[in-house]
Amino acid sequence: MDSALSSASADTAAGTGNMYLSGEHQTLVKLLVAGPFGVGKTTLIRALSETPPLHTEEVMTQTGAGVDDLAGVREKTTTTVAIDFGRLTLPGDLVLYLFGTPGQKRFRPLWQDIARGALGALVLADTRRLADSFEVMDIVEEAGLRYAVAVNTFPDAPHYDAEKLRDALDLHPDTPLVMCDARDREQSVDALIALVGHVLAHTPEENPNP
Repeated sequence: MDSALSSASADTAAGTGNMYLSGEHQTLVKLLVAGPFGVGKTTLIRALSETPPLHTEEVMTQTGAGVDDLAGVREKTTTTVAIDFGRLTLPGDLVLYLFGTPGQKRFRPLWQDIARGALGALVLADTRRLADSFEVMDIVEEAGLRYAVAVNTFPDAPHYDAEKLRDALDLHPDTPLVMCDARDREQSVDALIALVGHVLAHTPEENPNP
């Protein structure tokens, strides 16, 4: 997408073969799903996407195991090597294009390419290794993106109240913080709605009379 926030209609879509575009005016928003390695980005996009999601997962090798820190995610056997992609339509004809980004440092140049045109990011965090989220939030902030943080509630992860988590993550008071199980569609939708509300609240309205 060339722009982060754009509109589409059936007339514009004519000839594209995209059966998912309705005949009504739609607002298209590109969002990132970011976070450290093994935090649940692929799982969340799989749970959310209304179309078959695109995944670029590969089986982890012995070489990769020596590079990627598996602390807290010993059961993980695959990793995203390019992007995950999904699409979700919210009420009001708001269409979200979700781009999942690799969490490892070596994919940072790819991350910067994927971030072009994005309006915001949902940063996933894991209480078993909160410190891993700092680098991701730094990258998001350097890109000038608004973001929300969603703590993925893994069954074996310790639970903390929201204020303690906000302090531990050093979040700005304005930054949304939500808890969600990335496997649960409703909870994941709520996390995205928190992000979209935050982003749109800080998006200047277009002047109808330029």
